[in-house]
Amino acid sequence: MASVGKAEILRPDESSPTGTVVKVSGPVVVAEGLRGAKMFDVVRVGDLGLLGEIIRLVEGQATVQVYEDTTGIRPGDSVENTGQALSVELGPGLLQSIYDGVQRPLRVLQQVGGDFITRGVVASALDEKAVWEFTALKKAGDRVGPGEVLGTVQETPLLLHRILVPPGWSGTLEEITSGPYTIRQPIGRLRSEDGTTRPLFLTQRWLVRVPRPVKRKLPPLTPLITGQRVIDTFFPIAKGGTAAIPGPFGSGKTVTQQQLAKWAEADVVVYVGCGERGNEMTEVLTEFPHLEDPKSKRPLMERTILIANTSNMPVAAREASVYTGITIAEYYRDMGYDVALMADSTSRWAEALREISGRLEEMPGEEGYPAYLGRRLAEFYERAGKVVILGAEDRQGSVTVIGAVSPPGGDISEPVSQNTLRVTRVFWALDASLANRRHFPSINWLTSYSLYGDDLAPYYAEKVAPDWIALRAKALELLQKEAELQEIVQLVGSDALPEREKGILDTARMIREDYLQQSAYDEVDTYTSIQKQYRMLRAILRFGDLEEQAIARGVPLARIVELPVRVAISRMKTTSDREGLGFLDRIEKEMEEQIAALVKEVA
Repeated sequence: MASVGKAEILRPDESSPTGTVVKVSGPVVVAEGLRGAKMFDVVRVGDLGLLGEIIRLVEGQATVQVYEDTTGIRPGDSVENTGQALSVELGPGLLQSIYDGVQRPLRVLQQVGGDFITRGVVASALDEKAVWEFTALKKAGDRVGPGEVLGTVQETPLLLHRILVPPGWSGTLEEITSGPYTIRQPIGRLRSEDGTTRPLFLTQRWLVRVPRPVKRKLPPLTPLITGQRVIDTFFPIAKGGTAAIPGPFGSGKTVTQQQLAKWAEADVVVYVGCGERGNEMTEVLTEFPHLEDPKSKRPLMERTILIANTSNMPVAAREASVYTGITIAEYYRDMGYDVALMADSTSRWAEALREISGRLEEMPGEEGYPAYLGRRLAEFYERAGKVVILGAEDRQGSVTVIGAVSPPGGDISEPVSQNTLRVTRVFWALDASLANRRHFPSINWLTSYSLYGDDLAPYYAEKVAPDWIALRAKALELLQKEAELQEIVQLVGSDALPEREKGILDTARMIREDYLQQSAYDEVDTYTSIQKQYRMLRAILRFGDLEEQAIARGVPLARIVELPVRVAISRMKTTSDREGLGFLDRIEKEMEEQIAALVKEVA
């Protein structure tokens, strides 16, 4: 890993256009005298140079949302306009980094001010002293266009970083040379069509609120395998898809997202903790460096970027954090990688929008949220997708966005949840009652849904098994029947049910407890391969069929549930499949033999 860079307290730049503070309201500052100011220009406020962004311009007055604590800022303080919108630096060194909401490296800030961020500290997002070995894939005289690969850098042992021609750039390479470079040393020069020459670096900058361009979007036909059985089997998400995880406090949103970050079949993971409690984010920051990538057995951080903006950090930076995260995700997508972005939680992000909107005295919408809440959420989620990237027709990449929503009291009729559900295609409904019964992941199978099911059916039929979709439909049907029978049981008791209906309840209980329930802290159960998921579900449903046949022949259910194979079925999820899935073959054989013997005995 590259060493950390240097941080310093920002001092005023006398050459910048300067205005004056006339009003301060929390993180919102009103300034006058900023010559040539434009919407979304980044400014620096006061002697400390607090970072801010212009969000309103009215007759010479600029309204600025400041990304740091404005304590001590007063009318008359200087405001400097940088003339550039909020952007992030993209290049080697992003992986394994931990940033705040505006891409300041937290490890560097900790060295300067300890465990709390010192106001006015600035630091390069990427280590300026680290030396990277660049291997050129183009040569002088080659014509190149936007998105083409100039060369590669081995950023971590898990990921080859492709150095791309920035979007909008094209021309002829005057020079390009392999060798060791820092991010501030030019690797070559590009002469454009109009004759101007520009240096090429290992890095590029991009405005966070502007989606990076692509050739075209592709239909979602490949699932993002997560290793979580309730997700992969019943409510799958496609690569390039969008999903929402609404749920009340304590229902497992953060743990579910952490599981997806650890195990999802993605080349790069961007985890954005926007407005979450500090102790939860601390757990992420301390746990991730010690996690092992299941495929390479290397540290998971070698393909992970963490963006932390906890609930005690400046509220305005929380609003910027999701844009910072999605821009970094798009950058790796443009290299041809599959990227998974976890936003935890978009409710806290929406609360930041609400607070800033209130400071601006805007007309409030439903529950005080700004009227443009739905548009902002849609703009964020629409940046997901599987695409053909610039530079080559045969290179594809994807950004999958999974956003947690924290509705007050678990009421998903509130505006953030409803606006999120309008633009996402997967709904994983977390249920407090399931969480209280210690059923995790507490995704309710009756209220959740995935609109990718039909799109992904051909993949599952080809790559897993032809009867996958049929098994999935049968399992969901049994769970639905169980819910209907439970209403009868609550009225008359389970003893009043016929044996056949008791058998349905028993099979549904096996699906719930032996398949859907999954422990994030068990070494084996934390991740289940898609092949093992299919075999487990097939075994449970096959036992249910044999159970139904045995009951029809007069075998009491009480005798069936006492069979030794039932214990083996309950242990399937914690049985390792490192040596193949032979134990599932044995279970299927044993259930056939034991139920056949029981039928023969009763007959």
